[in-house]
Amino acid sequence: MSISRLCSCFAVLGILSIIAGRATADPSPTEALKFYQMPLNNGATPYLPVPSYPGPSPNGLPSYGTVTSTAIFPGHDELSTATRTSDSAPWQGIYMADDFADYAGTPIVHVRWWGSYMNDNAGIDGVKKFLISFEHNVPASIDASTEEIIPSHPDFAHSGNLHQIVDFVPGVAPPPPGMFTEKAVVTPRGPVSPPELLYEYNAELHLDKWFHEEAAAPGVDNVYWLKIVALVDAQVDGDIDWGWHNRDWSIPDALAAKPGDTPDGAEHIAGTVPDGDTLESVWHFEDDAVQGGIAVYPTAMPFMPDVQQSDFDARNYVTPFDGPTEIVQYSKDLAFELYTMIPEPASLVLLALGVLGFAGLGRRRC
Repeated sequence: MSISRLCSCFAVLGILSIIAGRATADPSPTEALKFYQMPLNNGATPYLPVPSYPGPSPNGLPSYGTVTSTAIFPGHDELSTATRTSDSAPWQGIYMADDFADYAGTPIVHVRWWGSYMNDNAGIDGVKKFLISFEHNVPASIDASTEEIIPSHPDFAHSGNLHQIVDFVPGVAPPPPGMFTEKAVVTPRGPVSPPELLYEYNAELHLDKWFHEEAAAPGVDNVYWLKIVALVDAQVDGDIDWGWHNRDWSIPDALAAKPGDTPDGAEHIAGTVPDGDTLESVWHFEDDAVQGGIAVYPTAMPFMPDVQQSDFDARNYVTPFDGPTEIVQYSKDLAFELYTMIPEPASLVLLALGVLGFAGLGRRRC
């Protein structure tokens, strides 16, 4: 074999190894982070070496992966499970939802989140289906009759809402479109033991069901809600109560919208809690995470259900799992990350074509 052909072969193999490597990460390196709220996990932070959009922090905050947790608490989970007893019946139960807004203005294609099986009861083999919903926002308001503050919440009837069901697939990273993976997460030892084992989930949205959000901007309500609900078939899965884990409040989201660009506060310091002789900032996005009733009805399209919701109730952190006694005054956020698609670098494609062309030329010369 000539030197030119040998070099060409190594170059082609190198390109193929790069492309193959892109199929083994979860999420894929072709997906860029655009919003994140890390999970409370006794100080452990599951950062990933992923690109982020739009790059430099719009808030001037330390970037993703550089902030060490100071909240040495395990966190806890809020029930977000709907159950049915037959294939024709709706799933009915309780949902959790949390709000988000960022500056990317690009479709959401991948979701990473954290949760647990309440009392470690994973049924027969754990959750097989999740409902992932993206919903528009109703800003906070004041009830005219009672003068009580109504927190911001999902707009259940908005025509732009997107609901989809993703299915479990074992041992595939990243999962195919419309599928999710589950893996156990190690929780370091700390002063407070975790109530349940923590799990990490990654889901690729269905290819034609990406959520197209608008970028945050002053004077507009480009805030959205993410709702994730375990869908349990009792006759197959057994008895499962799955809960969504809460955010590590000591870590700011450098990619989230900043105050002034959303109706109700965006990413901000809600207050402080004592930590020995110091005070720790409690980071919070916008308004409360909320919980309410939900019914999910099957339709002719298996992964696009009809979703009916009844109410919402703001949720706060709890002690001792989420922080010191003072943490209970703060409304909670949930732990999740949102990713968008970034195109393959044109240079990589051109390089591959060039190498293949060069290899072909070498063959013709032999």
